Amino acid sequence: MTSNKSICIVGPSKRFLSGISYYTIRLANAMSAEKNVSVICFRQLLPTFLFPGKSHVGKNISDLNFSPGIPVFDGMDYNNPLTWVQAYLFLKMQKPDIIVLQWWTSSVAHMQLLLKIFANLLHKPKIIVEFHEVVDPFEESILPIRLYSKITGKLLRRNLDAYITHSESDKQLVAERYSIAPEKIHVIPHGLYDQYGELLDIKAARKNLLINDEFVILSFGLIRKYKGIPYLIRAFEQLPPQILEKSRLLIVGEVWEDRKELLDQIKTSSFSDRITLVDDYVPDEKVNFYFSAADVVVLPYLRASQSGIAHIAMSFGKPVVVSEVGGLKESMASYEGTFFVPPGNVDSIKKAILSQFGEKKYYEAPDQKWDKIINCYIELIQSI
Repeated sequence: MTSNKSICIVGPSKRFLSGISYYTIRLANAMSAEKNVSVICFRQLLPTFLFPGKSHVGKNISDLNFSPGIPVFDGMDYNNPLTWVQAYLFLKMQKPDIIVLQWWTSSVAHMQLLLKIFANLLHKPKIIVEFHEVVDPFEESILPIRLYSKITGKLLRRNLDAYITHSESDKQLVAERYSIAPEKIHVIPHGLYDQYGELLDIKAARKNLLINDEFVILSFGLIRKYKGIPYLIRAFEQLPPQILEKSRLLIVGEVWEDRKELLDQIKTSSFSDRITLVDDYVPDEKVNFYFSAADVVVLPYLRASQSGIAHIAMSFGKPVVVSEVGGLKESMASYEGTFFVPPGNVDSIKKAILSQFGEKKYYEAPDQKWDKIINCYIELIQSI
């Protein structure tokens, strides 16, 4: 593949801000150092009132932007055919040799399918699908969405040139679920989310957050059923009294599912005064305060392909208590600060948290810089 080959990356815009929005920007910026890159962003993903995080839709809460010089079409909407025509014209103008589609939700499958059709009508570029999620259990539980996802997903995945996952376990799941030949699925590690500034002085960070406890346990990120937060609360409650009285459980992130159950669990806890829930999407400029203030980050997931939160924690050198599930077993294995626990095991979570009391240890982040990640993409692109 010669150096003038161009790549179009397709993912969500910052309007419906999520970890995949950040990933799309970081990937495009890193790739642009080596290749000609353009980007198509999905702007309106679904009716806003149906989006669990609707309170932050459209708000400017992230400082991360595409590098100057990257052509970006930031405006393909699920319900606006005019924007589909504009996307077609953008592809016609850019003439990418490779299109990389980010897959994380079936709600955008028809737009991705349209782009595949447009590409075939134009100059037939190679098409890659990058899986961040194999299947969303919530979407799978709703019959109309399940049928929509099955039909459009099958049409989209047919006869593509390559597929990407971020772990060997996800590769196996994708191969089995979608009947894709394993040799067409390539494993590329997830790059670190290290865009949130420097690690701050722990006392200054806690002062900013109005925290004066000695031991701070942080859970961060969107709160969904599979994140296992109830197990973390129960583990916190079982800490020895002499440690509990010095501790703060900090649960930070928009509550997307089981809001009433979570609020009731915190309210009825004997240690509710030691638990702080920040039910909000944290803007970029505040992220380093929370991670700098924490003694340990706990991610008690019941299932997971990857975790952007784990990559943030690693970039800040924090110890991470994490469930030994899915792709996390691979992506976290090389990080010295990882403490694996069985999913849903309250006693193991408690013991892992206790092991960090008084430690105040900093760990070196794994070598998952974006320039090395991009080399993996380039090797894949050359191979197809």
